[in-house]
Amino acid sequence: SAYLQALARVPEGFHLHPKLVRFLEARREMAERRRALDWSAAEALAFASLAAEGHPVRLSGQDSQRGTFSQRHAVLHDTRDGRTYMPLQHVDPRQARVEGINSPLSEAGVLGFEYGYSLDEPRGLILWEAQFGDFANAAQVIIDQFLASAEEKWNRLSGLVLLLPHGFEGQGPEHSSARPERYLDLAAEYNIQVVYPSTPAQYFHCLRRQVLRSWRKPLVVFTPKSLLRHPGAVSTLQELASGRFETVMTDSAVQPGKVSKIVLCTGKIYYELHQRRQELARDDVALLRVEQLYPLDRDRLQAALEPYPQALPVTWVQEEPANMGFWPYWRRLFGSRLMGRPLLMVSRPESASPATGSYKAHKMEQEQLLQRVFGEGR
Repeated sequence: SAYLQALARVPEGFHLHPKLVRFLEARREMAERRRALDWSAAEALAFASLAAEGHPVRLSGQDSQRGTFSQRHAVLHDTRDGRTYMPLQHVDPRQARVEGINSPLSEAGVLGFEYGYSLDEPRGLILWEAQFGDFANAAQVIIDQFLASAEEKWNRLSGLVLLLPHGFEGQGPEHSSARPERYLDLAAEYNIQVVYPSTPAQYFHCLRRQVLRSWRKPLVVFTPKSLLRHPGAVSTLQELASGRFETVMTDSAVQPGKVSKIVLCTGKIYYELHQRRQELARDDVALLRVEQLYPLDRDRLQAALEPYPQALPVTWVQEEPANMGFWPYWRRLFGSRLMGRPLLMVSRPESASPATGSYKAHKMEQEQLLQRVFGEGR
């Protein structure tokens, strides 16, 4: 609460746009527990708490100060004289430095610089954010040559974090997919971490875990777009103050004995599946979320599946085409059976393009996908 209050304060006489006044008022309501925490608040609390504990934080990206989706507002601008104020730099008098840099449109150069920076600042949280996840395409040489393989080639350890907005929302092929399949193809010998957190608390714990534990590996985070303001994608202060990052999230909304279908998914699609399950009153469908794709926590996944009848198959559901996203990874790991159960899949058909360029076609595809998961209801 104290950190949130600090993040909502501005200097006396500082003139803000009305939108930012409302933004800071929402932070005060969160601090007073009158409003649940959204994604950007959880992120700010992760940054603030780490800085207060002595860990430097550095975030760069093409619009990282404001946030591509106008959600972060890490740097405030006076509407009259243009001066700036960064609340994260004023959390605690003894805190470590916090930097937010709007970088140029040169992904390979910027990511290469941040990779080098992470080698010299292993105590810090060093993050690079793609404006959209697929903007990392232009930095693929850095990812392949350094992030994924430098430990094996040169014994160089990095804790660099990649924040890659991902999710199919009808914004076209260049603004939909962060290409999860590429990172999962590169994952081997515990060289990187690949996560897709579905709640603000999960994101908070994931960022803090990256710095507080001594294990230093690059971290790829598929971050949301529509979930940044989704009314269901919220957490409480208590969930941040206690708890930990869960590699697999179970489903407490169903009784295992009634379940006739087990759905395994990750990220944004969970909320659409959850909404459709409520609309159809289907209490026989279990929705399990895999929050950490690599390294896959097989023990936790096995424990999550254990309460359900062994004869039930598991259906992996993704919104990406069948030749992209997460399915090729699952297929490579498990073939046609997942821990003794038949492994099925629901996705978009194979495609040369990550997504359609038509919003109308996107909506139709998404509806067909949900219908395939639940059938016609009952």
